[in-house]
Amino acid sequence: MEKQIPYKIYLEESEMPKQWYNVRADMKNKPAPLLNPATLKPVTLEDLSHVFCTELAKQELNDTDAYIDIPEEILKFYKMYRPSPLVRAYCLEEKLGTPAHIYYKFEGNNTSGSHKLNSAIAQAYYAKKQGLKGVTTETGAGQWGTALSMACSYLGLDCKVFMVKVSYEQKPFRREVIRTFGGSVTPSPSETTQVGRQILEKFPGTGGSLGCAISEAVEAATTHGGYRYVLGSVLSQVLLHQSVIGLETKAALDKYGVKPDIIIGCAGGGSNLGGLIAPFVGEKLRGEADYEIIAVEPASCPSLTRGKYVYDFCDTGMVCPLAKMYTLGSSFMPAPNHAGGLRYHGMSSIVSQLYDDGLLTARAVEQTEVFRAAEEFCRVEGILPAPESSHAIRVAIDEALKCKETGEAKNIVFGLTGTGYFDMVAYGKYNDGEMSDYIPTDEEIAQSLAQTPKVP
Repeated sequence: MEKQIPYKIYLEESEMPKQWYNVRADMKNKPAPLLNPATLKPVTLEDLSHVFCTELAKQELNDTDAYIDIPEEILKFYKMYRPSPLVRAYCLEEKLGTPAHIYYKFEGNNTSGSHKLNSAIAQAYYAKKQGLKGVTTETGAGQWGTALSMACSYLGLDCKVFMVKVSYEQKPFRREVIRTFGGSVTPSPSETTQVGRQILEKFPGTGGSLGCAISEAVEAATTHGGYRYVLGSVLSQVLLHQSVIGLETKAALDKYGVKPDIIIGCAGGGSNLGGLIAPFVGEKLRGEADYEIIAVEPASCPSLTRGKYVYDFCDTGMVCPLAKMYTLGSSFMPAPNHAGGLRYHGMSSIVSQLYDDGLLTARAVEQTEVFRAAEEFCRVEGILPAPESSHAIRVAIDEALKCKETGEAKNIVFGLTGTGYFDMVAYGKYNDGEMSDYIPTDEEIAQSLAQTPKVP
């Protein structure tokens, strides 16, 4: 007899993960190494330690240890908002009239409003432990900048945030939260860095991109003593920290004997998706179970569905290491009308390798459809979702409606990465009928991809 599933499944504090899970240890085909752009040789610990904290650089290069202990100080911080709830979306199921069982892992129940805090506190902790004065970073929609400024405030570190210009303008309240936590916010590209000035000269009037903001943050870190750069997505170290999402999700499902059929996550740089799917992919890799895993990305920035799997710069200014990933080209500038924060030109090397190996699929969705799903979800589940999260909601609803047609009672799990209460300009445009869809042409993507470096 099936156990009655509560609306919200909470783990006990004692059931929280005590270790991060490193999916690379179980991957037969490891992600290709980062390359030094000057030598085209794999980066060394010394190379990375000029930009990142030493311990984080070690985590970035670790392909062998399946589990890495979470320091006690980070666990104490996690306990402020973790474990996060796994919610059975009974109201949404009823509204859709589907036999599917829909679950979502809600990561918005903390002050930063998103999953980003899981890695922010870890990266800030290692910076503090190394004796640094502060860190620099980029942020797209602002969730990462908010999370990092909160973590730095908690640990007494300075925090310099370069925010994608279009988001800086669309989300004034998000930037004010960052400032309230003590972080400084600069719209990117800016005149404050050499690389920012170069980008503005090449792309006058641009709304910016995560690639631009990364370039500026790296320059700021490497030209100021006592600072290191930290990244909110893409890197393997970030996906490692975010594995707490998937570990908790699996533990909560196991508690009630639920096996997911479909797992869905929004995909920008790969942090939430990679963290959510990590333990489930691990089971697939070890031959212990099988799942359908779907990455959902915006049609305006479709790196998985329309990009190429090649080595490319991680940033627009071409100062970071080269990563082999699905990319649209580091010079690709996403349409400024795209309201979500999924504006990165590439995808995590881990996610890219898993996608190339056929362990997950990808779909691109247009933003008006995303906001239609967000509105439907909000009206029945009572949470205003972030535009990023709503990409996953869109496909979860689509899959549930397929079950309605076939009569299959599939278990669908998706990641609700955060709340959208700072995204009201975007919601306002949708409600006023002013939101449009933009899909880049083949010519635009080809032009950007033509500039990717030639790596043997």
